[in-house]
Amino acid sequence: MNALVPLPVLLPLCVTGLKLAIGPRLQRFQRFISLAVLGAVLVLSVLLMIAADRHGPLSVHLGDFAPPIGITLVADRLAGLMLTVSSAVTLLVHVYSLGQGMADRDDQTPVGVFHPAYLILVAGVSCTFLAGDLVNLYVGFEIMLVASFVLLAIGGTATRIRAGSTYVIISLFSSVLFLVAIAMTYAFAGTVNFAQLAGRLQEAPDGARTLLEAMLLTVFAIKAAVFPLAAWLPDSYPTAPAPVTAVFAGLLTKVGVYSMLRTQTLLFPGHRLGDLLMLAALASMVVGILGAVAQTDLKRVLSFTLISHIGYMVFGIALAGRGSISGAIVYVAHHITVQTTLFLVAGLVERRDGTTELTRLGGLAKSAPLVAVLFFVPAMNLAGIPPLSGFIGKVGLMRAGIDNGGGWAWALVAGSAATSLLTLYVMAKVWNLAFWRDAPPGAEGEGVVLESAGDEPGDDGDDEDDEEAPAAGSGSGRPVPAGAVVSAGLLGQSITTTKRLPWPMLLATGAAVALGLLYTVLGGPLTTFTEAAAAELLARTPYIEAVLGR
Repeated sequence: MNALVPLPVLLPLCVTGLKLAIGPRLQRFQRFISLAVLGAVLVLSVLLMIAADRHGPLSVHLGDFAPPIGITLVADRLAGLMLTVSSAVTLLVHVYSLGQGMADRDDQTPVGVFHPAYLILVAGVSCTFLAGDLVNLYVGFEIMLVASFVLLAIGGTATRIRAGSTYVIISLFSSVLFLVAIAMTYAFAGTVNFAQLAGRLQEAPDGARTLLEAMLLTVFAIKAAVFPLAAWLPDSYPTAPAPVTAVFAGLLTKVGVYSMLRTQTLLFPGHRLGDLLMLAALASMVVGILGAVAQTDLKRVLSFTLISHIGYMVFGIALAGRGSISGAIVYVAHHITVQTTLFLVAGLVERRDGTTELTRLGGLAKSAPLVAVLFFVPAMNLAGIPPLSGFIGKVGLMRAGIDNGGGWAWALVAGSAATSLLTLYVMAKVWNLAFWRDAPPGAEGEGVVLESAGDEPGDDGDDEDDEEAPAAGSGSGRPVPAGAVVSAGLLGQSITTTKRLPWPMLLATGAAVALGLLYTVLGGPLTTFTEAAAAELLARTPYIEAVLGR
């Protein structure tokens, strides 16, 4: 079974090479092999999760080089669960993207862009979850980020290039800081392997340990969008195509949270920065949800709720108890799925009505009842309405805070409750404006060009002939007569804005909603699994023995 550990990383990379060799030809075959490899990664992830639960952590030293020289990949309960959830989500988002038609006209470019970049992103995410040392964790981040740079700027519009530039600058800064932290860790401990660091860092001077912990936390907090290091996210994610935004919001920030979980439990047990983490968690929850309250664009609302709910996960990490770590793991799995689903629904709304600006939407519950249901269920799940999985995760975290009994813990419990209520308010606001009220005058039957396929890169829609200013969350904002069919360009392709949504988009979104509900149905087994994962993380010994063979 150990031989399966590298495959979630290797399979997408190998298929990416095949796709680049094929080029723009055989589009149907390319779609098929993309779906096949993502399905294979999902199956492998489930097998690894089951094996890790039954037999303990699985490890493999690539090239049979022992630490600290070799590359070590490790699959324990936490990594197996994260791989399974991320694989399921990336498969569904890929089906959605095929329905939207993002890659149907890759033949207009020298090589297909979307499929290879997406598979590289999947490989990078898998590498971060399986990495057994700091260097390969860094490599996983960089694989993931290189692909995300491409995906974020698909279409080449001025808005996306501007947002992508911000994302690149922030990512490069965090990468440089990560490299410095790795170099300092090696200087102190003579290794970067997690299992070896777990013992050697305990012998390091307290000041050195605190410095390394602070640097790594800063790196991961930037990537996870923890306040006050989250200002880049609301302007970067909403500009990308809907499938890209969905997978970014669902996965990329959680990779940062996962890294915090891994390093805080394995390398810095009894960490000295717990109070600082609690403050960051509380600030993220409160500032993020207040930002969401102030927004009038659906994508920006969801971006700020993303920042807010990252605070719940940091809450669990900061308390560092078995119950809190278990609650954090449940909430990570829940949030990956639910946040991705909500951004997919935002894409459906944009595809149907040409905008995600709430002031220009209305009547969707009557005119698009299926879309309304697909929004309502994950929205209530995000708000933590019983008995949904969001409620399960929040109750676990709040119970851990009450059991802790400290001042900061009680503040986080109060902040969690307030944030949950405000999340419900925000979701009700979106529901009332976009779905429940009557459509505003002139909105019914009117389409908006999101991105004209004939636009030159850098055209942000400010032509003198435009009759209307661009809408938030849309591209050029060009109105068309009622009942007319308009198109949006992605990667040189015409995407039709239509009242009749493509079935793969609806199917993928519906499956994502069902996956979120599955966590509720399997709430008992899921909680049992995450408690075992939390105990394994805090014990550290099973991980160390699996890697070092002691």
